[in-house]
Amino acid sequence: MSRPSQTIYLEKTSPPMMFNAGDGFHYEKLPEGTRVIYAPGPLEPLPDENVAIERALLSPLEMEPLHELLHPGMKLTIAFDDISLPLPPMQQPDIRQLVIEKVLEKAYARGVEDIHLIAALGLHRRMTRKELEHCLGKKIMSAFYPERLYNYDAEDPEGNVPIGKTEKGEEVVVSRRVAESDLLVYVNINYIPMDGGHKSVHTGLSPYASIRHHHNPDTLHHSRSLMDPPNSALHASVARMGRLFEEHVKVFHIETTLNNAAFPPVFDFMEKPEHEWSPITKANFLANHAATKRLPNAIPHRIFHSIKAPHRMTSIQAGATEPVHERTLENCHRQQLVPVEGQADVLLMGIPYLGPYNVNSIMNPLLVFNMLLGYLFNLYRGKPLVRKGGVLIGTHPMPEQFHKIHHPSYIDLYNEAFSETHDIREIARRYEEKYATDPWYRTLYRNSYAYHGAHPFTVLYWGAHALDHLGDVIVIGANPNAASRMGLRRADTIAEALEMAKDTVGPSPEITYMHLPPLFMCEVS
Repeated sequence: MSRPSQTIYLEKTSPPMMFNAGDGFHYEKLPEGTRVIYAPGPLEPLPDENVAIERALLSPLEMEPLHELLHPGMKLTIAFDDISLPLPPMQQPDIRQLVIEKVLEKAYARGVEDIHLIAALGLHRRMTRKELEHCLGKKIMSAFYPERLYNYDAEDPEGNVPIGKTEKGEEVVVSRRVAESDLLVYVNINYIPMDGGHKSVHTGLSPYASIRHHHNPDTLHHSRSLMDPPNSALHASVARMGRLFEEHVKVFHIETTLNNAAFPPVFDFMEKPEHEWSPITKANFLANHAATKRLPNAIPHRIFHSIKAPHRMTSIQAGATEPVHERTLENCHRQQLVPVEGQADVLLMGIPYLGPYNVNSIMNPLLVFNMLLGYLFNLYRGKPLVRKGGVLIGTHPMPEQFHKIHHPSYIDLYNEAFSETHDIREIARRYEEKYATDPWYRTLYRNSYAYHGAHPFTVLYWGAHALDHLGDVIVIGANPNAASRMGLRRADTIAEALEMAKDTVGPSPEITYMHLPPLFMCEVS
């Protein structure tokens, strides 16, 4: 059963609180009077996922049923979200497998033979065979991989074609296979409100030539929450692209939402309020806490990255892009949205060990920056949880460690640009085009498992609005050199960080702790 939606807790007795801190934990008392905000409990899942999928395909929103769009001789392309979500990865069977199996069943019944499946990577790294199999299952892999099931390639000179330009001059370029298809079926998991809708195609199946129009400092500076599409310049851009694209290609969107049961029982202390911990939960926490302090860093890292989440589906909707996504956001908010009264002077949060760009990888300093200032700061609808000029405090060791295969352009940008400036607009002006067009980064993206040469710039740009809004950013426990290089301040403890924050917000700040994970978002009145 879900726990009650009592999500606001005023800390009067100051018991210790557990903060995520990379592949470990930070455990410290909060000052008396700290407001603690918890995620709602997990919603009840749909009773039968297969029945729900079938119903969505038979009764789509503002489109014909899927089977009526299928016919012999057609080109059918099925695209699906990559490993950047959900977090942690789902226990098998992944919902993408269940949905795609139903789509294929209908395609076979209608005599469709020309079927391709594409992992919608955009500028992300390619998925490995093992990762694809975890996502789609052995049956689909054996039938399609590798000739008809493959990773999207944003750097294939023959594999991408221009569709046109929007009224704002944004170039719409997509996968040639997608552009030449009679029908594109896109299978999405809406883990956070930022994802899904037109964004699925125009970040996942588009090259840098298109993505640069909405992943840039100016657009993201004007995205007054990435999690609030109506107030996001990024989403306005991809919507313009999507409407133009759908004048040329028919798209059948299938979007799902999940509950926030993010961890199996042995790790569920990460998502439960401390005052609800049972003796078993406390024992699990203490054992993990001791292990992460005692064992070499590589072992806890490997253990945490092996976690598979018991997420379950709470909704599925299919049909035309915009009505589907509107319904998806309603269901996403039903699980994640928490009403909060008033902004804070200081916002505290733990930075989880896992983000969308370090699955089976390493959370490097640029990704810590992205997670805190991009994703976590933006977990709101309307106005930020922290006031203008306030202070954001996160916990993370922020080691100067990089995955050499996944993040080669990150390593070079970290060493080259940040020794000269912290200004993301200046970094964009000096370096972005060089990295985006570098032949070596292009080769590693296409033939190894590297993120695109332009990708480290996009993760920096997520922080554009936060940097403009905040008076200071402090990372507790951060490597001093990494924090300094990224333009952030550091502290050893919460108490020290709060003393530092008083220089910015005054001697008696209103403090809020946003208890993550699981992810949720706030609507501040």
